[in-house]
Amino acid sequence: MAGSNKLKPETCAAQALHFVDPTTGAIVPGIQPSTTFARDQDYRLIVPSHSYARDESPSFDAAEAVLQRLENAADAMLFSSGMAAAVAVFQSLAPGDHVVAPRVMYWGLRNWLTDFCGRWGLELELFDPGDPRALAGTIRQGRTRLVWIETPSNPTWDVIDIAAAAELAHAAGAMLAVDSTAATPVLTRPLELGADLVMHSATKYLNGHGDVVAGALATAQRDEFWERLCRQRHDGGAIPGSFEAWLLQRGMRTLFLRVRQASASALRIAQELEPHPALESVLYPGLESHPGHAIARRQMLGGYGGMLSLRIRGGREAALAVANRCRVFIRATSLGGVESLIEHRFSIEGPTSPVPPDLLRLSIGVEAVDDLLDDLRQALA
Repeated sequence: MAGSNKLKPETCAAQALHFVDPTTGAIVPGIQPSTTFARDQDYRLIVPSHSYARDESPSFDAAEAVLQRLENAADAMLFSSGMAAAVAVFQSLAPGDHVVAPRVMYWGLRNWLTDFCGRWGLELELFDPGDPRALAGTIRQGRTRLVWIETPSNPTWDVIDIAAAAELAHAAGAMLAVDSTAATPVLTRPLELGADLVMHSATKYLNGHGDVVAGALATAQRDEFWERLCRQRHDGGAIPGSFEAWLLQRGMRTLFLRVRQASASALRIAQELEPHPALESVLYPGLESHPGHAIARRQMLGGYGGMLSLRIRGGREAALAVANRCRVFIRATSLGGVESLIEHRFSIEGPTSPVPPDLLRLSIGVEAVDDLLDDLRQALA
């Protein structure tokens, strides 16, 4: 739509950039399942941008265009999962590069990194995301190639100052990539704060309905590294299917409504449960007691997200008992859907996990917040 950059992001998401099919007048993008596309008698593509569906399917266009607009990015592209998107970034680096990442982050990526970096020849250094000074101590002038951060970080919800991290990374000649899955572009736009890349596990909030596995990257500029990422996706074939891409763009149309509802409910739950005698602490950036609250207030606009964690007095067994007494919250892995989930992270990650055994991670959905509070209170009683 001409002039769509002048519209609010909420409008762009809800209307899929004011989509109207020029052939049929349909206001919902269609699904194009074709894997290949025709050429004319001179063997030129009839539509130059569509050759083969491995990375040029028209089914990706709507979701990629909306995400590009929401992140205020130069470009965006879909992947088959959040892991595939993150893996592509690290596989686009060269052996010998020094990379920095948080010690507490999405466990699947952390586990993969510790194995992959050694075999690929990358030098990996981990830092404590809860210590504001730790990042600066791990970046090496002229040697660090990539700084990877996740904010808020899963599942302790530490908050990293994106603008400060970008300044540190760029001063050393490194790129900054931000996993913004939990914040979403509704609350934080890392590229506007100086990041070079932003990654989403689109399975989570972007889709928001628990029926798609997908990932996405967006970039501040179409530079040489972005072109390398494009080739990595093309060569690796880590793309979603046409139907998954269609479901993703459909989910993004309600992104602002869902994230704002979940954020408001999460804040109320965190505030009301914080003094509960059965809890050691409530981990949520929206609480004034949270160590990263001042940073979150500055870089998370309109809310603090739908994710929080509870540390239960009595340790692992007490935490499991609380989860088992829940009747509205569903015991399941993942986050960012319309239904509220509760998860004992230590049981998922195993004995090498840095997550405290007494921690329960909550993904707040869009149900009536009073029902969610009542369920937690009876489970904690």
